[in-house]
Amino acid sequence: MDFLRPLTWADALAAQAAQPGATPVQGGTDVMVEINFDARRPEALLDLNPVRELAEHETLPDGTLRVGAGVPYVRLISELGDRLPGLAQASRTVGSPQIRNRGTAGGNLGAASPAGDCHPPLLASDAIVEVESSARGTRLIPVAEFFTGVKRNALEPDELIRAIRVAPASGPQYFAKIGTRNAMVIAVCSFAIALHPAERRVGTGIGSAAPTPRRATAAEEFLSGELDWDGRGPLSISAARRFGDLVREAAAPIDDVRGTADYRRHALSVLARRTLTWAWNDYRADREEAS
Repeated sequence: MDFLRPLTWADALAAQAAQPGATPVQGGTDVMVEINFDARRPEALLDLNPVRELAEHETLPDGTLRVGAGVPYVRLISELGDRLPGLAQASRTVGSPQIRNRGTAGGNLGAASPAGDCHPPLLASDAIVEVESSARGTRLIPVAEFFTGVKRNALEPDELIRAIRVAPASGPQYFAKIGTRNAMVIAVCSFAIALHPAERRVGTGIGSAAPTPRRATAAEEFLSGELDWDGRGPLSISAARRFGDLVREAAAPIDDVRGTADYRRHALSVLARRTLTWAWNDYRADREEAS
């Protein structure tokens, strides 16, 4: 197995173009596990750690955050948690402190696991995945279109993920997941919600309950028209229940060693109701404080 270690982004793109079968590695928290268990044997590893551009984040002129693919979870929490609370909450649930120091949201996207913790909040926030190749330049892929199958993504063989573009939270965001234990666990299922008050819109993300991470679009459409965006009224029990039902219907889970399909559907409806209640209570409190 070849080991490639480019020092710049241009060198990384050139290396990937020259050896399209290479597997990019940043933290290696997914790839190295598969190699150690002999579940995967790539022809080459492309180590992106020396590429400093990937470890930076910035605010673009339109206010969008551009987060390098190499920014680790621990920095997403400490440096961007106030602006990307849903992603920060998901990052806190990833593995151990050692893994959060090494693992990245860019690597999570590249692995494209249905159970990836970063995927639901990125879906709920309408994130864009910035990818690049030396031949075709930059492509911007909506995250909802990035996942093409179980552990498959929309990258061309010569492309690398450079950054994630996402607007700072304009309203409350929450992420919740269920696992077989409290920490260091792959999600049995997960759910994220983001309120977008200026657009009177709700975003959702479902994880570990379908071949790919996905949004619950019918639930979003229902709730966007149901919430009292101008008032301070409480969330109705019937609206929360219907929202949970629609999230459950959006899932397409399977039975596996972590849980049954029926359990996943039920758990998602519960997570949807809970996160919606938390988010709506925060929204009401923010409006009270503003007035």
